[in-house]
Amino acid sequence: MHSTQANPYNYKVVRQFTIMTIIWGILGMSVGLLAASQLVWPALNFDLPWTSFGRIRPLHTSLVIFGFAGSAQFAASYYTLQRTCQVRLVSDRLAAFTFWGWQAVIVTMLITLPLGYTTTKEYAEIEFTGAIGMAIVWVAYGVLFFATLRKRATKHIYVGNWFFAAFIVTIAVLHIVNHLAVPISWFKSYPIYAGATDAMVQWWYGHNAVGFFLTTGFLGMMYYFVPKQANRPVYSYRLSIVHFWALIALYIWAGPHHLHYTALPDWAQSLGMVMSLILLAPSWGGMINGMMTLSGAWHKLRDDPILRFLVVALAFYGMSTFEGPMMAIKTVNALSHYTDWTIGHVHAGALGWVAMITFGSLYHMVPRLYGRETMHSVGLINAHFWLATIGTVLYIVSMWVNGISQGLMWRAVNVDGTLTYSFVEALEASHPGFIVRAIGGLCFLTGMLIMGYNTLRTVRAARTAAATSSPQLI
Repeated sequence: MHSTQANPYNYKVVRQFTIMTIIWGILGMSVGLLAASQLVWPALNFDLPWTSFGRIRPLHTSLVIFGFAGSAQFAASYYTLQRTCQVRLVSDRLAAFTFWGWQAVIVTMLITLPLGYTTTKEYAEIEFTGAIGMAIVWVAYGVLFFATLRKRATKHIYVGNWFFAAFIVTIAVLHIVNHLAVPISWFKSYPIYAGATDAMVQWWYGHNAVGFFLTTGFLGMMYYFVPKQANRPVYSYRLSIVHFWALIALYIWAGPHHLHYTALPDWAQSLGMVMSLILLAPSWGGMINGMMTLSGAWHKLRDDPILRFLVVALAFYGMSTFEGPMMAIKTVNALSHYTDWTIGHVHAGALGWVAMITFGSLYHMVPRLYGRETMHSVGLINAHFWLATIGTVLYIVSMWVNGISQGLMWRAVNVDGTLTYSFVEALEASHPGFIVRAIGGLCFLTGMLIMGYNTLRTVRAARTAAATSSPQLI
């Protein structure tokens, strides 16, 4: 790492989380491609219990959300916090604990989920023992973040740190409350909630895992890396504060829209729908603020693929935060729910927003973390950008077509009231879309592999330069 004399910040933990972001991204997306391919060629289940779709699908979501996206936010928050507060993380040991502890949690998921140890709760599949470990690491993360923020050398708290702070606090509450359970063994427990209450608590967690784990932290990244890469100030600092308070006040209420037409009380479903619609305003306020930050700098998009990643991420953020409230409307949800349209919507946010903003942020950070002027190859960044963009579009469009087709076929009835199509006929109609989705996933994974290679070459070049010219990098 940099010596503390040459660099006052703890970049070692940032480097570690950055590298693991890429590794977990490659692994998690590979598992996702396998899951997508199994729907095209079912024989890829291999007739083995631990490679069945029902086990690798939660493995894919857990590795991508907690391994890839989680590590990215640890890296970006530690980097942004130190640079905007102009102070080193208060404890290198606690920083190291959050890194090794978080990796241990992800490895636990990697081992237990294929073996069938699961709570069966969406985005919260890790069983009781692992969930406790995750909570301990997360609390340590919060202690380190807020202790560093308190010791800042600047009077002002930059808005990106507000988003990171809200993300840390809210995820802690969501995780602990949703995982309250009665354990009967090391890897089996039963939730303390029952019936519709359990469903409501789960989707209060589930939607806010998206709203806070996959949105708020990444907005903190957006508010730092977009202005830095564009070399422009945030378009409206006042709008960023309004965006922050409106987002955290509204997002927490939107979960019931996942439970339309269920045993959940109708008033709770309607409340979730209304809050989801209102949520469009702060979401688009943030997207517009990010886009308008490029005022006077749009020409940079011609030559800067890193900025392209960040801007396309904002475009997908705007699109998916429009689509989400529309799908929360009960009449729309009656068509879309349980179909591939929902899968397309999730990946518009996951691939288009979360992954794209992560790629742009990492490409900005990596050279600075390793004392290089640029990444090894700008051409490879360009190739990654186009593969990621094309892959995302193929994925989303195929799932839109599939989802609307499925919804219409499931609702079609004959004059005598019988169903026009069987479930198998709807599945056969979806097969071409499954093929296109797998192709899109392959494109996206290929881009991720290119990023891994580009990063590896950048790190090697930094180490070679350090070994031959300066002892400051080890």
